[in-house]
Amino acid sequence: MTGVVATRATEIVLPGAVEPDGLEVRVRDLPAPARGQVVLRMEATGVSFAEQQMRLGKYYDQPPFPFVPGYDVVGTVVTTGPDVDPTLRGGLFAAVIKVGGWASHLLVDADDLVPVPAGVDPAAAETFLVNGVTAWQMLHRSAAVASGGTVVVLGANGGVGSTLVQLARHAGIEVIGTASTRHHDAVRELGAIPLDYRDPDLYERIRGLAPDGVDAVFDHVGGPDLARSWALLRRGGTLVNYGTASAKDEPGNAIGPVVKLFARLYAWDLLPNGRSATFYNLWAGKRNRAAFRARMNEDLTRVLQLLADGVLTPQIAARIPLAQAGDALALAESRTVMGKVVIVAQP
Repeated sequence: MTGVVATRATEIVLPGAVEPDGLEVRVRDLPAPARGQVVLRMEATGVSFAEQQMRLGKYYDQPPFPFVPGYDVVGTVVTTGPDVDPTLRGGLFAAVIKVGGWASHLLVDADDLVPVPAGVDPAAAETFLVNGVTAWQMLHRSAAVASGGTVVVLGANGGVGSTLVQLARHAGIEVIGTASTRHHDAVRELGAIPLDYRDPDLYERIRGLAPDGVDAVFDHVGGPDLARSWALLRRGGTLVNYGTASAKDEPGNAIGPVVKLFARLYAWDLLPNGRSATFYNLWAGKRNRAAFRARMNEDLTRVLQLLADGVLTPQIAARIPLAQAGDALALAESRTVMGKVVIVAQP
């Protein structure tokens, strides 16, 4: 395209299975946006559990090394490609993209953009992108918990967990949330009953709070205790698993634990006991691209509006400049923070 000025992008590259300080910086000229694309100037991106697994080469279906991580992004449209409404330029948008967000500028399909409501801070919006869609869909689509129900959220201090607590409480659902004791005050402030995830009697304590069983358990841990999560359900309840955090540091690739997990959930779901078990996959149904995008954009729009309305409170653990992405990754992996570590544009 004659006359188009190249956009210089600074990107954080994951070269292989390295420590957080092994991330590399690459500067390159982005190609002009193709048909249906825009160039987005990153205002905020973040560190989710997905990037932590990707660092070890253990995230299912991650691209081959080297690549630019970054599961979601909030940014300003600076250039539009052919067949894209030019009035998008200058607007603030959010997108869930799986990879590529850890960059000063990136190419994004215009159909993946969701407007960020006026007055919403980009870093605040960032905390509710992949976390918000994941929490909303698990609560309202996978488990379909009704008002008056009770749920258990493992890791209620994390990005997804803290969002689940807030969405559930807004829907009139009681929440029992696990977290380390240093986060109990914050979890309680969000509206959940906090329990120590290290307590050897944890599951007995949960049963004491919900003797008739719970309507859903949201479990990102997997591993041996998944069966104990399953046992907490009442008749009609749903176990929603969305990760294998317990296997994060185990040697080997990601396929083995995932296959075993799927087999266990499938077997439980077939049992004639009135309970169900499912694995939540954000990207399920993507083969039907139009329907997938419509569902994603609808749910993300709902979550961002709840943020704009003050229903949701962003849990920002830290704001760290893009050049210090390794520090951001290390902090997120330390498991000492409440909420999400956000990576922001250079000051």
